[in-house]
Amino acid sequence: MAENVRRLHPEDEKSFRLAPHNVEAEQALLGAMLVNNEAFYRVSDFLAPEHFYEPIHREIYEVCGKIIRAGKTATPITVKTYLPENLLADVTMPQYLARLASEATTVINAADYGQTVYDLALRRNLIQIGEEMVSTAYGADVDLTAPKQIEEAEKQLFELGEKGRYDGGFQPFNEALRAAIEMAGEAYSRDGTLSGTATGLSDLDRLMGGLQRSDLIILAARPAMGKTSLATNIAFHVARSWKNSITPDGHRKTEDGGQVGFFSLEMSAEQLATRILAEQSGISSSDIRRGNIHESQFSRLVDTSNLMASVPLYIDDTGGLSVSQLAARARRLKRQKGLDLLIVDYLQLLSGSARKGNENRVQELTEITTTLKALAKDLDVPIIALSQLSRQVENRDDKHPQLADLRESGSIEQDADVVLFVYREEYYLKNKEPKEGTPEHLAWQGEMEKVHGRAEVIIGKQRHGPTGTVQLAFEANLTRFSNLARADYLPERME
Repeated sequence: MAENVRRLHPEDEKSFRLAPHNVEAEQALLGAMLVNNEAFYRVSDFLAPEHFYEPIHREIYEVCGKIIRAGKTATPITVKTYLPENLLADVTMPQYLARLASEATTVINAADYGQTVYDLALRRNLIQIGEEMVSTAYGADVDLTAPKQIEEAEKQLFELGEKGRYDGGFQPFNEALRAAIEMAGEAYSRDGTLSGTATGLSDLDRLMGGLQRSDLIILAARPAMGKTSLATNIAFHVARSWKNSITPDGHRKTEDGGQVGFFSLEMSAEQLATRILAEQSGISSSDIRRGNIHESQFSRLVDTSNLMASVPLYIDDTGGLSVSQLAARARRLKRQKGLDLLIVDYLQLLSGSARKGNENRVQELTEITTTLKALAKDLDVPIIALSQLSRQVENRDDKHPQLADLRESGSIEQDADVVLFVYREEYYLKNKEPKEGTPEHLAWQGEMEKVHGRAEVIIGKQRHGPTGTVQLAFEANLTRFSNLARADYLPERME
């Protein structure tokens, strides 16, 4: 019995472990900043106050940052004004700041010290996520199933990996303001002065300012209008234009274009690739499929496919995905490869969570659109979700789509930041051909000539800008949308 007690004695237990930290690295970094403010700019891109272990170091770093960003010089004398006078019983704040500055090493090491502080902060957060995961897994919450716990843990790890923190919560207004100014600066310096990602369709970009980060964009149309074609056109243009640079903390930063994830729930990856191949090579997809091509066209196909092979466009053609599975796969893609634009083709083929499977379709679709909007904010990328329109369009004389035509749920209109409709008058007019040789047929031919090869993209809703109509050229055999020459424009149709 005594032997058993001795075996369980606390002295034989594993000693208590402190969370990983390095106070000396924090002091060295702050000292370097107080001596030479250039040190702050070497770490400010990735290091935030909450990454410091010591609370007083967080305060010092935050005050230094505010002073330096205001264009002033941060020194022990200027910083002490904004910090508490007393630090410890035997050390005052001015004394501590003076000691930091006097023991500072060269500014050259600042980035290394900053990276050490940052990495240790990530490890502390990892420990916290792990402990919460273990605690939750031991719990017996009926609503929180094991797959839900995995999704939640994956989301937290994604937040930590992408942003260096996962706790969320309030942020000071000056941080949001700084982000807005940075976005405006990027737009000013970028070709075409767009604040978002260019679609390659210049007049659509002009009205939308490009595809904006964290926006949910609904692209809706009746069948055969070309919504998948428009989505693939945009996807390939964005992927082909991708240029990037490496940030100080080792992340890739997209300078132009972007890496694209495409969830194709209706078409296979091979069908989607054939469409893009037809669009880029100028050979119709039906000819490619039948092998109805001559030698020069085949060499053009090979050249085009070689060009396409290096493009960062990733296709997932798994059918019957739930919106939570889609979110998990999108997060994984962003962590492993990077992601700047996500496309879902199409909304009505997604399902909600299993727990809500017994609810009606309207509630399920509400859950899907709400989750997609939240995902766009989490990933900080635009999401283009394709959607079918209801049949009530066909019952009207004017078949231009309206917001009320969005199928099955008002949540689509409510959650979307932008709603785009694709409309081709040619499609409807073709089915109304009168008897040949009649005056009506001549009038019909005249109408067909006016609308042949044209499409309209109607901006029915936009949170950041105007609504209106953009005229595009459409080549049906190549499934390709392109810009119309200015002289060819029809009058703009404003909503």
